[in-house]
Amino acid sequence: MTAVATDRSPVIALHDVSVRRDGVVVLDGIDWLVRSGERWGILGPNGSGKTTLLALAGARLWPSAGVVEILGARLGRVDVRTLRPRISLVSGSVTRQLRPDLPARHVVVSGRDEALETWWHPYSDEDWGRADRFLDQAGVGAIGDRPFGVISEGERQQVLLARALMGRPELILLDEPAAGLDLGARERLVTRLAGLAADPECPTMVLVTHHCEEIPAGFTHAGLVRQGRLLAAGGLADVVTSPRVSFCFDVPVTVGCDDGRWWSRAE
Repeated sequence: MTAVATDRSPVIALHDVSVRRDGVVVLDGIDWLVRSGERWGILGPNGSGKTTLLALAGARLWPSAGVVEILGARLGRVDVRTLRPRISLVSGSVTRQLRPDLPARHVVVSGRDEALETWWHPYSDEDWGRADRFLDQAGVGAIGDRPFGVISEGERQQVLLARALMGRPELILLDEPAAGLDLGARERLVTRLAGLAADPECPTMVLVTHHCEEIPAGFTHAGLVRQGRLLAAGGLADVVTSPRVSFCFDVPVTVGCDDGRWWSRAE
């Protein structure tokens, strides 16, 4: 992993950003600042614009208006081919691009260059060793030689996270990584993310989710997105409150935190 900068420099900076698709406003007037070393959870209902926000942060999408700066580079003025390798994305879109019969450790090691096949690049014994260590640290070292398409959904998410770390990124983006996981798989993933959040060498992380329960311990900041607008952004405890979450999801809920883990229930 890449050591986190200690100067609190901006990693993501959005200024009055809007995104329109086919005349529909997807994001509107977004101002958002993420600094080095922060761990963010972005919450909001389906269709609120969370994934679009992550696509901007990952240099996978350009704004219709406003300024997007990522890792000190402004979209529209930077060659994204040099920027994207500095950002790792854990997303269902990555899963769909990978060959199902590719062994899990091949999926991980190919993340060094964001490749989809290991025959695209040569890999050293050190590279393979790092890939195996990431799998071991996630508790899934035994599946390294199994095809990616036949392992469980929870194991796939752990493999994708190991793949993201393999690239030595300066920014990690996670788009609903716990979606569809059973209770055990979700907790194992959240525990792994909490361990990464506590690691000072782990880069800045942004996690998109629908559920307060999926915010790992050690996360520092949060944002609430509703109907294309960023309702609130800042310190986790200041943003994830019962009134704000209730308004964001349009349902009365009580939100709380016990031993670093968040929860919510309908009133």
